[in-house]
Amino acid sequence: MTTPKAYLSSPFRKILVPLFYGCEQGMALTAARLLVDPSRILLIGFVGVEEGRHLSAATDYVRALRKQIRAASQENGGRLNTRIRVAYSVWDDLLAVVNKEQPDLLVFDWECFVDGFDRKPAFFLEEAPCNIAVVKGPIQTPLKSILIPMRGGPYAELALRIALEISSRHATRLTVLHVQKKSMTEQEDAPFKGLARVIQNLPEIEWLQVKSDSAEETIQAAGEGYDLVLMGVSSQPHARQPAVGRVAEQLLRTSPRGVIAVKSEQRIPVEFVTEAVGHTAISVLVDKWFAENTYQADEFQDLETLHELKLQQGLTISLALPALNEEETIGNVIQIATSALMTQIPLVDEIIVIDSNSSDRTREIVTEMGVPLHIHQQTLSEYGARSGKGEALWKSLYLTSGDIVIWVDTDIVNFHPRFVFGLIGPLLIDRRLQFVKGFYRRPIKVGDRYQAGGGGRVTELTARPLLNLFYPELSGVIQPLSGEYGGRRTALEQLPFFSGYGVEIGLLIDIFECFGLDSIAQVDLLERIHHNQSLEALSKMSFAIIQAVIQKLDRRQKSGMLEDVNKTMKLIRYELGRYFLEVEEIAEKERPPMKSLPEYQERRKA
Repeated sequence: MTTPKAYLSSPFRKILVPLFYGCEQGMALTAARLLVDPSRILLIGFVGVEEGRHLSAATDYVRALRKQIRAASQENGGRLNTRIRVAYSVWDDLLAVVNKEQPDLLVFDWECFVDGFDRKPAFFLEEAPCNIAVVKGPIQTPLKSILIPMRGGPYAELALRIALEISSRHATRLTVLHVQKKSMTEQEDAPFKGLARVIQNLPEIEWLQVKSDSAEETIQAAGEGYDLVLMGVSSQPHARQPAVGRVAEQLLRTSPRGVIAVKSEQRIPVEFVTEAVGHTAISVLVDKWFAENTYQADEFQDLETLHELKLQQGLTISLALPALNEEETIGNVIQIATSALMTQIPLVDEIIVIDSNSSDRTREIVTEMGVPLHIHQQTLSEYGARSGKGEALWKSLYLTSGDIVIWVDTDIVNFHPRFVFGLIGPLLIDRRLQFVKGFYRRPIKVGDRYQAGGGGRVTELTARPLLNLFYPELSGVIQPLSGEYGGRRTALEQLPFFSGYGVEIGLLIDIFECFGLDSIAQVDLLERIHHNQSLEALSKMSFAIIQAVIQKLDRRQKSGMLEDVNKTMKLIRYELGRYFLEVEEIAEKERPPMKSLPEYQERRKA
């Protein structure tokens, strides 16, 4: 047996506290904070869904649980690592998380341990592949004294390790209580002998030895003088006994003070691990991602909190506004964004407009409002000038400086700050995320009236069918072509950009292939009203998007298919009673990753 002193130089690196919808875990979080700094606590929310229902049905529950988790994180200085998961079997999903994260300790509240899952408590202790602590409150803070009942069982070492770690952090007084049965022989008490030699060499631990035939009563009586009782669970549970053993069960149910019962790691059968982590079906994966990574903009309307998170993480944020002949709307977009997100709360550090050579008053309006204006055809001119929104977005990476870059279209009639802060929020609360897409209701204008849900025709008729067919993992993205999105510069600068209409779907596919599905989130920005394009313009857009997807497939499969794809589109015209064809070249070309440009590298250094 390794002496507990060795553990003092090896503190807990990671503690996992699962938070379950409908089940409090306050004491578990308090116990975890006794052992480690909040930055080492992984707080993961779990939402269970009945078999036969779609996982996406849990979205409202996820939102409620996310609010609870965010409150807990804020109480801990915003330093907790948090996320949400949805599954049909919460316990199987928790096992998968434990196997992936490899925490040093998994901490439960007693009530959640007993009632929180679809498996009996004994299953936890038999199968969990990590150390477990079951906590019952109240836990006094500051914690002045701990009683550690021991008989020398296999979990005594973990109990001692935890007690020593708490004592080293909080100067807590420790007392080991060894209860011997009056009729106990020396051989029956042998398991404690080796432990006794360790305790005798730990001057910070007092040792109390009592002869009694009732361990429960003795521990209860002795515990009255302590803030917390810490002990191992039974190593030999019987069918008619509680999972944690009779003595620990009694204390957890009846003690008026805090109790922590612990069990050290046991390996679980290989076949069960396979079952727990075998969520390979695409439909389940997408449904699960949808529930866990879909946000609402209103969740982030507390701009002061977002600003504090930005400062804590040492991040800067840039808002880049692409424009082409948007004189009717761009002034309102700039005024609202500047006032709400820079003047009132400095959430955004810079706003620029990247214009595509507008022929109306767009550039004049931007200049009058004092916002930096750049013409994309005149930026990085040594690389030539292509037409297209994607070209403007690519060059905006060169022109901006923020660690987070947000793009918002400037044709929005009903612009609101949520179009920006809704995209920023997920990137600030979840450091795993690299890319966030906006989605919204898109009413279409018919005559003088708007019809709800009529917009997004290219999305539904081209983009989403292509993703479902070739990239089914991305089929949960509601609006892959939305112009409101953003991400971390460190990710975006590594990606190629299509110069035209294919830029949005191209970035989405590349983010997925480079960083994985979990790196993507989407945010409900409520409703977006804009000027709808003609059917012919939408047809051209679809043609470019299909090319972009084929190009990504060609690169993945190395099939050479793109070489045989036609890049000219025959547009059908009608004039003076006759039909005729007009040919237009629509070749979707890519720009290289911005990080590969020496000019960009020099600018970033400067």
